Parts: sequence; structure tokens; C-alpha cells
Amino acid sequence: MKKSIKLFCLLVALLCFTGYSSANQKDYRYVTVPNDPMNARIYTLDNGLKVYMTVFKETPRIQTFIAVRVGGKNDPAETTGLAHYFEHLMFKGTEKFGTQNYAAEKPLLDAIEQQFEVYRKTKDEAQRKAIYHTIDSLSYEASKYAIPNEYDKLMAAIGANGTNAYTGFDMTVYTEDIPSNQIENWAKIQADRFENNVIRGFHTELETVYEEKNMSLTRDPRKVYEAVLASLFPHHPYGTQTVLGTQEDLKNPSITNIKNYKKTWYVPNNIAICLSGDFDPDKMIVTIDKYFGHMTPNMSLPKLNLAKEEALTAPVVKEILGPDAENITLAWRFPGAASKEYETLQIVSQILYNDKAGLIDLNINQQQKALSAYCYPLDMADYSVLLMQGRPKQGQTLDEVKGLLLEEIKKLRAGDFDEKMLEANINNFKLGLMQQLEKNESRAQMFVNSFINGSNWADEVTALERMSKLTKSEIVAFANKYLNENNCAVIYKKRGQDPNEKKMSKPAITPIVMNRDAVSPFLKEIQESKVEPMSPVFLNFTTDLKQLKAKTGIPVLYKQNTSNDLFQLLYLFDMGNNNDKALGIAFQYMSYLGTPDMTAEQIKSEFYRLACTFRVMPGNERTYVVLSGLNENLPEAMALFEKLMANAQVNKDTYKNLSADIIKARKDAKLNQAQNFNRLVNYGIWGAKSPATNLLSEAELLAMDPQELINRIHQQNSYEHRILYYGPSGEKELLATINKLHNTPRKLTKIVPNDQFQMELTNQTKVFIAPYEAKQIYMSQISNRGEKFDPSMEPVLNLYNEYFGGGMNSIVFQEMRESRGLAYSANARIIQPSYLKYPYMFRTQIATQNDKMIDAIKVFNDIINEMPESEAAFKLAKDGLIARLRTERIIKDEVLWSFIAAQDLGVKEDSRIKLYNDVQTMTLKDIVNFQNKWIKNRTYTYCILGDEKELDLEKLKEVGPIIRLTPEDIFGY
Repeated sequence: MKKSIKLFCLLVALLCFTGYSSANQKDYRYVTVPNDPMNARIYTLDNGLKVYMTVFKETPRIQTFIAVRVGGKNDPAETTGLAHYFEHLMFKGTEKFGTQNYAAEKPLLDAIEQQFEVYRKTKDEAQRKAIYHTIDSLSYEASKYAIPNEYDKLMAAIGANGTNAYTGFDMTVYTEDIPSNQIENWAKIQADRFENNVIRGFHTELETVYEEKNMSLTRDPRKVYEAVLASLFPHHPYGTQTVLGTQEDLKNPSITNIKNYKKTWYVPNNIAICLSGDFDPDKMIVTIDKYFGHMTPNMSLPKLNLAKEEALTAPVVKEILGPDAENITLAWRFPGAASKEYETLQIVSQILYNDKAGLIDLNINQQQKALSAYCYPLDMADYSVLLMQGRPKQGQTLDEVKGLLLEEIKKLRAGDFDEKMLEANINNFKLGLMQQLEKNESRAQMFVNSFINGSNWADEVTALERMSKLTKSEIVAFANKYLNENNCAVIYKKRGQDPNEKKMSKPAITPIVMNRDAVSPFLKEIQESKVEPMSPVFLNFTTDLKQLKAKTGIPVLYKQNTSNDLFQLLYLFDMGNNNDKALGIAFQYMSYLGTPDMTAEQIKSEFYRLACTFRVMPGNERTYVVLSGLNENLPEAMALFEKLMANAQVNKDTYKNLSADIIKARKDAKLNQAQNFNRLVNYGIWGAKSPATNLLSEAELLAMDPQELINRIHQQNSYEHRILYYGPSGEKELLATINKLHNTPRKLTKIVPNDQFQMELTNQTKVFIAPYEAKQIYMSQISNRGEKFDPSMEPVLNLYNEYFGGGMNSIVFQEMRESRGLAYSANARIIQPSYLKYPYMFRTQIATQNDKMIDAIKVFNDIINEMPESEAAFKLAKDGLIARLRTERIIKDEVLWSFIAAQDLGVKEDSRIKLYNDVQTMTLKDIVNFQNKWIKNRTYTYCILGDEKELDLEKLKEVGPIIRLTPEDIFGY
């Protein structure tokens, strides 16, 4: 017994080092792990709070996540959705902020809480309506004291980005990206928020949660996901309830239960602060301890006594109905994300599918046996899942697709795969890790995952080493243990009306008082606090990149990567589908082709072995040919890609299959809500003739000689183009590689501009309606008056967008969501043109319940034309924009793209220079004058995607003449 303990202690000593931060005469113990690429420090404060840190100084900013180890699985069965709803309420403020007078506000908030307890226990609908009216009246009175969105104002004041949160089954996580000179203010705000949260604005926020639930009801992928979990976890909350909760539970919320929930779980010994960025760890831990260290832990954290799921002995089969195209999903259950089994599962998943050379890639997708197929692992704390999905070709049944997927599982179980795949997997995992380490967000997210899943950081650091030692026989044994036809879930996603899809009716809500100019003493203190000033750093297009020349005079834009071995090499052609509507089809075809000495499967496998990727992406205006991966393999990858471009061989059967699949995919697109809305908005912008409808017709597809497509592939490099490179190669080395391997003629063909498509001017009001049966409408207002790009107006335009529609503190968000609960999200802004030939465009967008449509239109038009004026809101918008400009850094390949964007608009320098200088002296009057000149009294094209049967068409006619469009109109086929 003692010997084993000694061995264990020795192992820990080898893996981990305990260090000390010494500051203010207090030592802070932390743990590190040898050979950790992030050099992470992991602290545990006296009250149990975990703090994960990794220093990354590329930009003067810090990604912060505050992770709470509680989520949907902890919801009481009678009040599901509670964790997610409380996430929303964490943005409502405390006794110090979000209120003008908490002492006067509190009795009203207490009365609202009591009324909701009565409301949830009342069954009679008339009585419930009366109680809700009382709640609405009390809420209006309480709103006179509240300051909506003051948390977001605090974040704007310190220059934060990415203010958000998310809830899953195992976690609730709050995210901010802050300037590195605002650590003290950030910690002060967050500590107060987590310790002293006050629930206010409850009934309007409840409408927001309703809207989120309504959106989920018409999203078939979410319904399939929930059906998978219900099948695999009949006794665990993963399967017995959902994160968003049931409609019935959402209709009967309890503020009292939410407060008890917060008191139980939002405690320091159940929280981790996860940080990555530019800071001093020794100073950071002192600051965090100063603000969070006094919080009281809960030494009696509840343990979920969950029954262990028994092994499945027969497939669990479910059918899901919805508007999207049919598909089939297979799923298997595994141990949780911190287990060694999950490490093996990641390798297994990559053998099956890696988007290049997995069994599914080569045997199903490459051979065109299904419209598409893939698989991936889902990691959760208690269990994990392998999920496979396939979409059928025209005339193919779901069971036939299921058979194809199971056939690849059988090959895995039989060991019918190339053992070299294991080494290739590890190389690609290493590539993925390099890419993750380049961003603060992904670095900090790795900490979150480790904390939530309960893994040891040493195990996370050494996972790749263990995975690299897995043998083929171990993989096969694992597959035979876990993957067979009798222990899986089978979800048939079919088309049809879901009988469970019931819309929540719109309650009568009195718009709350917004108190835009009110400022709490807490916010004023933050605004007036002194922080170490930071100076902005702008691009210099002369010194921050190099402009080189390759053979035949090809311009090469060069930026060296001094951080790691990753590269991106890109050929940029100023021609796209607008020039040739068959171009996209040609390069789609190329992905299925081989050369005289290599099959398509061999090419894909070789790229995967090299840990490199190629993509050819023809857009409307440009074609992007992209190579990326490990720079040590750049010459091999480039030679292989150039060989494919020059020597791709016709395969008529492949083209026949491809054309049939394209036709099927087009039909499927008409069934998807998001794609219908995008096409409708596109119609509103361009009219019937647009880049989106510039497609080969079905007849043209079927009649196309595939040799014509091959000719396009072979000729692509003969057109004028630029090359962009970001990677570690030196200038001479890069030019030598390009000159040797890039196949071009001595003289490049000049590209003739194509301007056959023109955006339509919005000269008169009109209302386009396109049909889609759902409980929500998607709506956008579009206005194009033909104004062309003007650099002189860019600063005031940017500040207007920030003030009016920029984020949670903007006029649009406050009026549409906070005041009236009309939508989960809403935005409005002037969109800058991407090319000089295009105009500015004003556009709004909202998704809301059908019965809220007229209210949404009215409110949007009211605030657009009579923009609410608030000095306090303007100051926040201005200060927030300046603060972000001070710490924003354009780095890496972003430098090249910023230069290209500037060229497209005829700009010679970084546009942020003028923005930063001009914004300093702007006033609210400048925004008001801009709004009066550029925004007020515009005419609009209204684009509404929805079910006419549930819309108030008579009131809609008062907005403008209604024009009904069919799917064929908006899709162009």
C-alpha cells in the first residue's frame, strides 16, 4: 500500500511542478506541467476558486472565460431551462449597477417574484392573464428605477469585445475579451456580478428566452441532436431534458427557484477563471484574489446521483419531422471527455472521417455513394458520443445511406484501413493544436474544457503523446467493443409537420422605461478610473508587408510568420462566377478527379499525410486558391496541387453523379429556412437577376461536356493573379519555390471585368413575402439610394453604427429586445461597400414570432426615423470604440487582407487612422446630423420569410404593396 502511494507521488512530481507567486507578502501556489506549450499556471485560491492562466502577448488584450460547473443537467426536472435562463439574468446587474435606486426598486422586485410564484401555480387561464397583467404593471414601475444593459455599458466603457455567455448540459460560461490595461476594472465588475446578482427585467427577458426556444423548434439539426441524446441517455439528464427546457416549464418560471439555484452553484469552489493574453501572472492572481478571494464557498455542493446507463442491446430508433431535407443519424455512447476512451474515440473518429482521407471520405463521399456523409465526436463531462450522419442522393432511401455508414464501421472493426492513417492523424492533430495556440480564445477555451470535464491538465498536455502510441490492434479492439449495430441510436429525419411544434403566444407587455441617460455611481467610477494609457498601432502598408515579384511579373504579397511552422499560400484571381457561371462547378468537379498517375483517393490521402489542405473557392468576384498546413511540407503540397491543376483527368461517370447531386442539393436548399431567407434578401438587393441566380440551369448541367470543365481547371493559372503568402519561409526561399513549382505560361491572360449585375435602387416602398411554414418570421429592411464610397464620411458612419445598432448597448438592441421583448436578436446598420462600384446600403434584420411582425416593423421604423438621443449612450459608444481601437492589432495574414481591402476601395493607408483621429472630437450632434441626412425617411424593400396564414396581411398592406415571391423566384431555379 505504502509503496504504491510513493510511486504515485513520484509520478505526480515528474508531471507537475508547484511554483509560487510572491506578491504583497502572500505566496500563491500554482501548478505547471512540463513541456506544456501554453506554459499554463493553475492556481486554487483558499476558497476553492480555480484560476487558469497562459500568457500570450501578440496583442494587448486578454480573453477571459468565467466557467461555472453547472448547466442543463442540474436543472430540477420541474423547472427545466433554469440554468440557461439564469445565464441571461446574469447580465441584469447588481445592487450597485443596473439601478438608480435599489432601495426603492427592491420592494417592487420582491412583489414581482411573489406574483410569479402565484402565477406558476395557477391553472385558470383568466386568472393567469390577470396575474400577468399585475406582473407587467409592477415591472413597468420597477423599470423606472432600473438602468437596462448597464453591464454592457460597463464592458463598453473598458473596451471589451465579445460580451456573451453560453450554457450547455455541464457548464455555464461567461466570456469577455478585454484590453490588458483594464484587468482591475474587469475583476471589480465580474466579482460584483457573480456575488451580488439582482434579478430584474424578468418578464421581458423571459420573452427573449421564448424566442430562442421558438427558433429551436424549426431547426431540424437541434431536434435531431436532442433525439440522439434522448435515445442514448434514457436515465440521464442529457437525454431526459434539454438545455432550453420545455415550453410548459418556460411558461411557469420561478424567480425563487432561480435564486436558490444561484446560491447553490455560483460559488467559488464551483467556478474557474480561465485567461489567455498579455498580462503578468503574479499581478493577475493578486487582483483576482483581491476581488474574488473573500467569496464564501459552498462546502455542501450537491452531488447528482445519476443512475448509470445500461448497455444498449438493440438499436433505439426514432423519427423526427421537420421542414429540412431528409437525413439519417447513427450515434453510439462512450465514457466522458476526461476518459482515456475519449482519447481513443478521437482517433477512431478521424479514421472514419477527416474531410480528406478517412473511410467515409474515400469510400462514400469520394465515390459519390451518398449526397454527403460525415462523423464527429461529441464531448461531455459524464459521457461522450460518436455521431454519424448521411444525406441521401436523389432516389436513395435513408436505409440505404444507413447501410453505407454501417459498412464503414464494419471495415473499422475488421481493421480494413491503412495503418499509416494513425501517424497521419497525429500529424493533423498537431497541426490543429498549432492553430489553436495562435488564438487567445481557443487557448482559454482549452482551460474551460478541462475544468468542466474534470480532467487533469497534465493529462491534457500529454494526450497527444498517448494517442500517438495507440496501435492498430488497440483501435480495432476498441471499435469491436463499442461500435456495433445493436448499441446505437438511429434517427430518421424526415420531412413533415412536427406535432410537438407549438408556438408560445405573445403576452401583453408594456414597454419598460429605458432610462438611457441614467448612470449608476458604479459605472461613473469605472469611467473615471485611471488606467495605464495605450496607444493605437496602425498598419503601415509600406513596412508591415512586402510586395515581391515572382516569374512573369506575378505580384506576391508577403508576410513572414515568426511564431510557428504554419503557412498559407493563396492565388487570388479577380474573376469568379460572375465572369463564368460554370467556374464553381469546375472546381467542385476537380475535387473528385485524379491525374494520369494518381487516383483522386491517393491525392486526398497524400495531402492528409502531409498535414496540408487545398481549397479552390470561386466567389462572385474572385477565385481563391488556397494551400495551407505545415510549411516543411509546402513544396510537396504545392507540387501535388499544381500537378492536379495541370493534369486533372476527365471522368464522365463522376460528372454524371456530380450533376445529379448538385440538382438534389439545390432542391434540398429550398427546404432550409436560413437558405430561403438569404436568397430572399439577395432578391431584395439585386432583383431577379443576381450573382446568386447566375447558375447553370438543370438542362445546362446535364448537357455540359465535362471536358469543358477540365479545360477551365487547366487554364486557371494562365489568368492574371496575385499570390499571398503568410508563413515562415524567407523571401528568397518562397520566390524560389513559386518560380519552380507554379505552372504558368510566359504571358498571363488579362481578366476582363464583368459588371452584368446591378444592385437595385430602393426608389419606392415594397414588401416581398416568400413562403416558409414556421412559427417565426425572418425579416430584413433594405435601402439602397446609390451613395458611393466616401472615405471622409467613414468615421461618422462607424460611430453611428456603434451608437445605433452596434451591440447590446445600442439603441436597436435596447428598444427591440430589452424594452419590448420583440426578438432574441435584432440589428440595423449601414453596410460599407466592398468595392468602389457598389453603393452603401442600410439594412435591418430580425427574427421574431409571426404575431410580433407588425410591432417589430413599427418599432424599427420609429427608432430609425426618430432616433432616440442620449448623451450617456453616445459617450459609451464613442469611448468604447476608441478603447477598442487603442488595443486592436491587425496581425499575421490579416495584414495582407487589410491591404487587399484597402486596394479594393482605392484607399492608400489604414482607414483606422482617420477613424481614430476624427472620432476624438465628434459629438452626439454629429450623429444626429448624419442620421437626419443619411438615414431618416428612407424608403425600404421589406423582405419577409414566413407563413402567410399566420401573418396580419391587412396591416402589412399599410406598410407597402405586397409582392409574393415563390421559391423558384428567389432561388432562380
